[in-house]
Amino acid sequence: MAKMTILGAGSWGTSLSVLLSGNGHEVTVWSCFPEEVDMLERLREHKDKLPGVLVPANVRFTGNLKEAVSGAEQVVLVVPSQTIRQNARAVALMLEPEAILVCCSKGLEEATGMRLSAVISSEVPDHRVVGLYGPSHAEEVAIGIPTTVVAASPDREAAEAVQDAFMGPTFRVYTSSDLVGAEIGSALKNVIALCAGICDGLGFGDNSKAALMTRGITEIARLGTALGGNAKTFSGLTGIGDLIVTCTSRHSRNWNAGYLIGQGATLQEATDKVRMVVEGVSAARAARKLSEQTGVSMPIADEAYRILFEKKNAMEAVRDLMTRSRKHESEEAGW
Repeated sequence: MAKMTILGAGSWGTSLSVLLSGNGHEVTVWSCFPEEVDMLERLREHKDKLPGVLVPANVRFTGNLKEAVSGAEQVVLVVPSQTIRQNARAVALMLEPEAILVCCSKGLEEATGMRLSAVISSEVPDHRVVGLYGPSHAEEVAIGIPTTVVAASPDREAAEAVQDAFMGPTFRVYTSSDLVGAEIGSALKNVIALCAGICDGLGFGDNSKAALMTRGITEIARLGTALGGNAKTFSGLTGIGDLIVTCTSRHSRNWNAGYLIGQGATLQEATDKVRMVVEGVSAARAARKLSEQTGVSMPIADEAYRILFEKKNAMEAVRDLMTRSRKHESEEAGW
């Protein structure tokens, strides 16, 4: 049994508390929102973000950060991606010397384009970081629906420690040394999921979504390998696996926001209605920055950026993608 601390009490943080408690660990969940802590303590249920899922009585909730991380062997970050830096900075001097930081947040830092593990390491340089990613909707993990993810880190011992802590009868964990590829796939699939929702909102069919997802993973892999990721990673759970689940499920907040935009809502209207952080929005900004820095062509991500931030008409964006100059499907193959 390990002492596990979860930073963030939203749907994913709450779901992971159920999973880790079921694995026999001592679990503490921290939230910066007093009303959230009070609700979870009293009701043992997140009425807003994970209704119907009861949290075991032995899971502890607190708003005291120092108390939460004291003695923790693994500290799991499940906060919005754009708050990763401030949260990592806040706990930097509170951590146990050997504590492993487990990043479950998916995204890129909007201001810098940095991967979240790199953000964490810049604030907490003396601790090992593992990314836990893959096709894993909180709503399903919380009720024991079989799920498979990847613990990614260049430090094999740390990845295997996280694997051991999280793995159970309904939650299978693989390990990988490719943290770069796992993070890029997990972050940028949210941009493509927004586009999938837009396609559905526009009334398009299966052909369109299949094309979008296939060409979308191609863009993600191009950028990921340019940044040092392994090409094989993008055909795995943190690449095509995460992309499939996020583009095809009504659980996906990114798909839902995109669907509303496809039906004519503004970005603000869509995110207000979803009522949760839509990570694909900040990821689209970061993708634009990284695409420009690396010179990697990302036409779908570019059009997503224009729809979200330049108010481009979604149907016009689709038309522009469809009428681009002729290409060979594989950039490596030629005649």
